[in-house]
Amino acid sequence: MSADRSHDFDRLWDYRTCVGELYRELRDGHARADVPAAELCRRFRQRRDALFASHPQSALNVAQRSAFRGLEYFDHDASLRLQLPIDTDVEPEVLEFHLSEDGLVRAQRFGRVRFPIAGRACTLSLFWLLGYGGGVFLPFRDATGERDTYGGGRYLLDTIKQADLGRVGDRVVIDFNFAYNPSCAYNPRWVCPPSPDENSLAVPIRAGEKVFRE
Repeated sequence: MSADRSHDFDRLWDYRTCVGELYRELRDGHARADVPAAELCRRFRQRRDALFASHPQSALNVAQRSAFRGLEYFDHDASLRLQLPIDTDVEPEVLEFHLSEDGLVRAQRFGRVRFPIAGRACTLSLFWLLGYGGGVFLPFRDATGERDTYGGGRYLLDTIKQADLGRVGDRVVIDFNFAYNPSCAYNPRWVCPPSPDENSLAVPIRAGEKVFRE
């Protein structure tokens, strides 16, 4: 292995450590409940923007980082933070994604969550990324993808990459204020698993990260 490649892995390790710290502080802040949720969200976004602007493993390339002035987000909406039971009585179908650099990525459905948005019943499937260790993966699309958000969908959870909003007892935290774009939303260097059709919501979710505009 070349020294340059080893250095890339070292920087990627550091980047994921930074992301993990962001989410850990967010979970701890909600558990303590001594800071308003909107302020926790603001701090999270500020630090995430700083990571995008400065870290060599940012999804942005060098030119994009030099011109970067921050990601665009919807305003915080406290009603879109949910604690939901997981229905595990589901068909454990395996989805396959063929990614140019990573090869075949497989994800198995292991549960669903159900919740109302604007008076309409919504359902999202939870997937487990198969492979060594694995991890929870929760992508989704919604009606804002026609204009305001990335059309390929956004992610809520990807625990392999440290994006973990946590659990409260036997309930999973789903907070759309922390919905974020996959790396491929920023430049074509990246290829990411798309959100499956079953996780397409007919309602608009005006929370989280907006479409990236240079």
